[in-house]
Amino acid sequence: MNKNFVHLHLHTEYSLLDGVGRIEEYLERAKSLNMKAMAITDHGNMYGAIEFYKCAMKKGIKPIIGIEAYVSEFEMEKKDGRNFHLILLAKNLTGYKNLLKISSIGFLKGFYYRPRVDKEFLKKHSEGIIALSACMQGEVSRAILENEKEEV
Repeated sequence: MNKNFVHLHLHTEYSLLDGVGRIEEYLERAKSLNMKAMAITDHGNMYGAIEFYKCAMKKGIKPIIGIEAYVSEFEMEKKDGRNFHLILLAKNLTGYKNLLKISSIGFLKGFYYRPRVDKEFLKKHSEGIIALSACMQGEVSRAILENEKEEV
């Protein structure tokens, strides 16, 4: 494996019903592959961030803290079922603090089956954060798929 590869979308045991591996196991494997860095992006939460950070530092791997956020509307009457996944990575301490706010408000204000955040809140707390398009449940991926269906 190319030792310059950095895994930026990784679910651990803290992504309920989705994460298959444990932090220690992931980082041990990354070390065996001479990877220099790795991200944690559990679904909607940061429960494993401190454990991941400490374990990665012990193994000499740069920890990148992130989440896979659920982006939707806060208002409960807007229940069209459309929520999108978005990878958010902290690039500095300000970003880390903003991730904590985003994750927390998702549970405290936006929880409806999942800890959701809206785009307005993300915009207000975007400093120090890098956003990636996420998986097939991301807004970009879904738009491409919907467009392909319309063309058929």
